[in-house]
Amino acid sequence: MARKTRVPPASSPYYGEPRKFDPTFRGPVHNRSCTDVVCCVIFIVGILGYIALGSVAWIHGDPRKVVYPTDSHGQFCGQQGTNNANKAILFYFNILRCANPSVLINLQCPTTQLCVSKCPDRFATYREMKRSYKSWEYYRQFCRPGFDNPDKPVEQVLRDEDCPSMIVPSRPFLQRCFPDFITKNGTLTVHNQRSFTDGDGVTRSVVDLRDAANGIANLLDAKEVGMKIFEDYASSWYWILIGLVITMVVSLLFILLLRFTAGVLLWLVIFGVITALGYGIWHCYWEFSALRGNSDADVTLSQIGFQADFSVYLQLSQTWLVFMISLSVIEAIIIIILIFLRKRIRIAIALLKEGSRAIGYIMSTLFYPIITFFLLAICIAYWAMTAVFLSSSGDAVYKVMSSQSKCIYANQTCDPETFSQSPVPAACQGSQCTFAFYGGESLYHRYILLLQLCNLFLFLWLVNFTIALGQCTLAGAFASYYWSLKKPQDIPSFPLFSSFGRAIRYHTGSLAFGALILAVVQMFRIGLEYLDHKLKGSHNAFSRFLLCCLKCCLWCLERFIKFMNRNAYIMIAIYGKNFCTSAKDAFFLLMRNVVRVAVLDKVTDFLLFLGKLLISGSVGEDLERNDGSSSRPYYMSPSLHKILHNGEQAAKLCAVS
Repeated sequence: MARKTRVPPASSPYYGEPRKFDPTFRGPVHNRSCTDVVCCVIFIVGILGYIALGSVAWIHGDPRKVVYPTDSHGQFCGQQGTNNANKAILFYFNILRCANPSVLINLQCPTTQLCVSKCPDRFATYREMKRSYKSWEYYRQFCRPGFDNPDKPVEQVLRDEDCPSMIVPSRPFLQRCFPDFITKNGTLTVHNQRSFTDGDGVTRSVVDLRDAANGIANLLDAKEVGMKIFEDYASSWYWILIGLVITMVVSLLFILLLRFTAGVLLWLVIFGVITALGYGIWHCYWEFSALRGNSDADVTLSQIGFQADFSVYLQLSQTWLVFMISLSVIEAIIIIILIFLRKRIRIAIALLKEGSRAIGYIMSTLFYPIITFFLLAICIAYWAMTAVFLSSSGDAVYKVMSSQSKCIYANQTCDPETFSQSPVPAACQGSQCTFAFYGGESLYHRYILLLQLCNLFLFLWLVNFTIALGQCTLAGAFASYYWSLKKPQDIPSFPLFSSFGRAIRYHTGSLAFGALILAVVQMFRIGLEYLDHKLKGSHNAFSRFLLCCLKCCLWCLERFIKFMNRNAYIMIAIYGKNFCTSAKDAFFLLMRNVVRVAVLDKVTDFLLFLGKLLISGSVGEDLERNDGSSSRPYYMSPSLHKILHNGEQAAKLCAVS
């Protein structure tokens, strides 16, 4: 028979001996030395290398290639000082060609692309315009610059792509003309039409336009969407700043009120969330009921596909059904948690009062998150700019684009200046030498992908280090408060500044070590997400299942490392030991006080209160060191100890029974 492995209890010496009473212990140790020096050196070298990487990218890159769309001749749309200064939108001559599967292979839509000042607002074809000449002045603005020969035969105009064979009502999205889709009574339309006539006189459905728009959307990679986000931030930064200030003031008032009305505020927050979710469920059901009887509203989300206007989705019954189910599940989970943890709410209230009292004595901790936010903003901005410059490195590459499927020169590189003298136009009628992408064949350009990965990894390392620095600094400040027997007389001067200085001076290597471990795990997670994105169309069920399991395991590992790192940083802030020793001590302390940690840490995660991790760990250590006598008094407040003592007695009775 196989031997059973016995799991040691939490009180077993297997998890280390509880800390003994020390009458001289008053919080963070001041006599400490530098820890994890090797990792500190590696971290500094990494920062210097990151600066060098950014410098090289800035020398070779040109952000205009990302900010401005590029037409078929490699010219930027909307760039000041050029002929396209007032033409900031990219227009596709024949958008239906963008539905071709070769779009994802060649990374380019096989049709002429032109910079225009505005998108078309009507359906029209060149053949109709040629018969009436009534709309020539309007139609000509979507033709090639300089073309002014409406008497040229239609077939030659369309062959040479001097003018588009058709135009459709469009709206600008990501600086490109997308068809103006509108859902009317649940039916997809463009300009109130379900069908239209293409340039060859064939009646087509607007579904064909939707497929073409999806093809263009697949070409827009994250850098262009990211640039749009940055442009929005640049134009509305002052509103964001005002919102942050208002949020900070409201948070300050909330924390101050918690000290006196923690119970009332906690219950108000809980019932407010439940009420808001209940109203959301009712509203979603009302919208779903109103649309359910309409056959036009039964179009599924997959059938609608990509839409630039989000209001299109709100006119579908399936959208409101998904919202209603999601809110109902969230509501049920919250209610179940409250039912099973109703006896723990009193402990959470006492913990909130304790944390609010600590912040009341150390008001500077309220403003430290601004420093963390500033440092994170620097990291994000540096990473984004480096990624943009790396992405825009290289020269314009032109390729042969042909509408003929049998063209032997298709997708080959070409020179637009000598293309007309080459044999390609004769062999493939209607082919063009159009801009494809930016790139090159030098050593630098061949390793662009590797440099992007280095940029991403160093970004994750710096972000995790910044967060670790904030956690260690706040832990040291709150430890100075908690381990002061007479508050506020025994609290040292400038506890936050002193804790920040200790973390930077002695423990940069330890914080970088913890951040490095987390960054490695996050890089693996990003790699798996990329593989999952590439394998979405795969029909191999086993590979999808295996990938899902790996993603789940790495997610759990990342969560565990984050939890252990935070507690390790608390031990570093208090005792000044290296990362591995602090992580081990933190793990053993948590295992010896696993019930208390579950109560004090996980319950208060519902409100994400500042400083709760340190107080949770300190309470466990306080109960180990002291017994509440006059010679060994508790450092926690009497109300918090009373609740914890009652909870511990109840747990013992349950164990006996």
